[in-house]
Amino acid sequence: MKYDYLIVGSGLFGSVCAHELTKQGKKVLVIDKRGHIGGNIYTENNNGIQVHKYGAHIFHTNDKEIWDYVNSFVEFNRFTNAPLANYKGQLLNLPFNMNTFYQLWGTKTPEEAKAKIAEQRKEMDGIEPSNLEEQAISLVGRDIYEKLIKGYTEKQWGRDCKDLPAFIIRRLPVRFTYDNNYFSDNYQGVPKGGYTKLIEKMLVGVEVRLNIDFLKDKEYYKRVADNIIYTGPIDEYFDNKLGKLEYRSLEFKTRTIEQENYQGNAVINYTERDIPFTRIIEHKHFDHVTTNHTVVTEEYPSEWKEGDEPYYPINDERNMQLFKQYRELAKSENVIFGGRLSEYKYYDMHQVIRSALNKIAKLESTNDS
Repeated sequence: MKYDYLIVGSGLFGSVCAHELTKQGKKVLVIDKRGHIGGNIYTENNNGIQVHKYGAHIFHTNDKEIWDYVNSFVEFNRFTNAPLANYKGQLLNLPFNMNTFYQLWGTKTPEEAKAKIAEQRKEMDGIEPSNLEEQAISLVGRDIYEKLIKGYTEKQWGRDCKDLPAFIIRRLPVRFTYDNNYFSDNYQGVPKGGYTKLIEKMLVGVEVRLNIDFLKDKEYYKRVADNIIYTGPIDEYFDNKLGKLEYRSLEFKTRTIEQENYQGNAVINYTERDIPFTRIIEHKHFDHVTTNHTVVTEEYPSEWKEGDEPYYPINDERNMQLFKQYRELAKSENVIFGGRLSEYKYYDMHQVIRSALNKIAKLESTNDS
């Protein structure tokens, strides 16, 4: 059977494309090498708790059109992300705000907090930051850097902050209000019933086949459709012939605990270097559900290797040059490349959806002309 479009990957980018093309009357086939739809936003029901299998996903955007779009499939709750940081047993609020400054220094007014930060930044006066450590201290001072940035960042990247480039943190969010809402976007929440339900609604009327590795039988699958949308790693599409793009990966250790409430918050970051995981997620707090048990996940950053899931692109000079070479190769293929792996770009969810909608609109206008 011949399809108008073959879409490789059932994550957000692929699923939005599949939905929009199906609305246009196109015959679409979606394939995925995993045994489930949804890519990294897949959620799994654990006796009433929606478990985020590949890390916490909190939808947030200022784009009302995108917010209305996702709410046209499923209803979103009013979850507000207000993570905590645990540093040697001391709990501090994130992002850096007046609560954090009071917990650190006992400052009670914005002027007191600003004066304290200005005093701590003085050690970088007249010095152009040459690495992440110097950049962080120049922005927020040594106390915040040592307790809330240094250990967490070194675990996340697997490198000493002195060996990381300054541009990674050009800005740090600092608020002189008592506001623990991590995101400043107008719209924020988590789908009621989980993200898998959102993807299922997007894929209504679309043929989906799971446990299929497109790259292992690429020539066959290129013949089953007139057009291909590919959302996998761009270097793997070309058999890594120019070299491999680098990523950071994550390992998850999830366990069910027979108690109602484990940590009292959805996200607690562990910012000291000696604790190997970066954070603990307690999934039930994303949905505010009442159960007699709870599910928690520890997240362990790791160097990416063959067979691991690529999570965070390492957008340094070497990798970006390599990606540009692959992007040039892609121009000679009759294939549409999209999504975070094909574009070697860290995307928030609303950005993925906007990118997919723009891609389909461009296809439509090209076909019309």
